[in-house]
Amino acid sequence: MLSPGIKAHWQNVYSTKSHSEVSWTQEIPNPSFALIHSLGVPKYAPIIDIGGGESRLADFLLNDEYSDISVLDISEKAIENTQKRLGKKAENVKWIVSDITEFNPDTQYALWHDRATFHFLTAPEQIARYVAIASEYVTHFLTIGVFSENGPDRCSGLSVKRYSEEMLEDVFSKHFRKIRCIAHDHITPFNTTQNFIFCCFQRKTV
Repeated sequence: MLSPGIKAHWQNVYSTKSHSEVSWTQEIPNPSFALIHSLGVPKYAPIIDIGGGESRLADFLLNDEYSDISVLDISEKAIENTQKRLGKKAENVKWIVSDITEFNPDTQYALWHDRATFHFLTAPEQIARYVAIASEYVTHFLTIGVFSENGPDRCSGLSVKRYSEEMLEDVFSKHFRKIRCIAHDHITPFNTTQNFIFCCFQRKTV
């Protein structure tokens, strides 16, 4: 599990900073949205966005008529902010407040998406727990975006773990086959650049 202070940290971030004051803000959630489209997941398939508290991805998925969307975030405040933004549409999303390393899903997901949550897990036991959960509850696709080896080594005052394509592939290789990885330069609201690597994986057949 993450330390108790981590939840308090993120609650404070989302309680005190506006959308334009955090580095991860994207008005258009690409390449995430484009990658999901490229995988050909049916509009009715269950999709979960890990750490998607204030992301616009749910907005875009709803507007494109995906109908089984879940959003998980450790910060209840982040989720509340997005529910307010979505208004009535928020009723069409399943909202989950949880530490990802303590997540106990009650369903399986055809697609698991994560932009910038996994790289905050720096301890081997945290990484192993995340991989174990994904391996048990993802039936088809896993899409993850993390800081690359050229990306920052800290974000929001916290240390992160940076990855190469090979490192990320190795972490998930037991249960998932890499489809492709792409490099992506995210331009923050402060006009700085953060280099990400996004990888799509497919569940291996037994």
